[in-house]
Amino acid sequence: MSYYDPNAQAYGGYGYGQPTAIQQAQIDQGLRSYMLGVYNYMMIGLAITGLAALGIYMLSVTGDASLAYKNAGRAMAVSGGQYLTPFGAFLFASWFKFVVILAPLGVVLLLSFRADRLSAPAAQMTFWVYAALVGVSMTTILLVYAHTSVARVFFITAASFGALSLWGYTTKRDLSGMGTFLMMGLFGLIIASLVNIGIAAFTGQASSMLQWIISVVGVLIFAGLTAYDTQNIKNEYIYSLSYAQDGSIVQKAAIFGALQLYMDFVGMFQFLMSLLGSRDE
Repeated sequence: MSYYDPNAQAYGGYGYGQPTAIQQAQIDQGLRSYMLGVYNYMMIGLAITGLAALGIYMLSVTGDASLAYKNAGRAMAVSGGQYLTPFGAFLFASWFKFVVILAPLGVVLLLSFRADRLSAPAAQMTFWVYAALVGVSMTTILLVYAHTSVARVFFITAASFGALSLWGYTTKRDLSGMGTFLMMGLFGLIIASLVNIGIAAFTGQASSMLQWIISVVGVLIFAGLTAYDTQNIKNEYIYSLSYAQDGSIVQKAAIFGALQLYMDFVGMFQFLMSLLGSRDE
């Protein structure tokens, strides 16, 4: 990895030369405000996800077997002495579970392919909808794992994410070379996960060793993406100073930056849950 000066690239690359001390102070102040906006959008997204997951969980389980969904005359039990309600069974034990799983993917594809056409308010609202749908799909974590374990892994993820994002923001190393490598690793991770699903379909049980490897590699990939995306978001703001951009364009860029970091956080959390989570018996 090489050392670089993004400010010199932003100005020098467009004929502006090195920024003066006053210009540098303005850049730093604007960058701090921009990154604060990115993190605020991301945290709101995580809050929506958490509230959606908690709300759906409360609607999906009951401690009263008489109120639970009955399958062959027996209440459908989940962990911790809880039972699935008819609503919970519809979401997570019927064909509709595939809608729950795929709906967030559909929304993020919409954001990706219509990014140029969406206004800043539309992009923000779509992000909130995506965060809520992710929360619905992640309710299964609350159904399977002990809630104290979920809280513990969440704080571990938050601490790790914060440290990695801070490093990506402050490091003088150029992390752009990591992007292609990390995306290749992400596609490999998806393929390995599909292979493990296929193994489970044919043998009735997924490979625990392959799942452990997938989880470890997944944590490492999303850790790298956290640092890479943070630096990339920072550089995109600095480069944008060379263009005349209005506030709505900058706001939309902040929303998409928040979406990138949000997905990095959620990905890291899910793989850490697979490694460190304790199932609620």
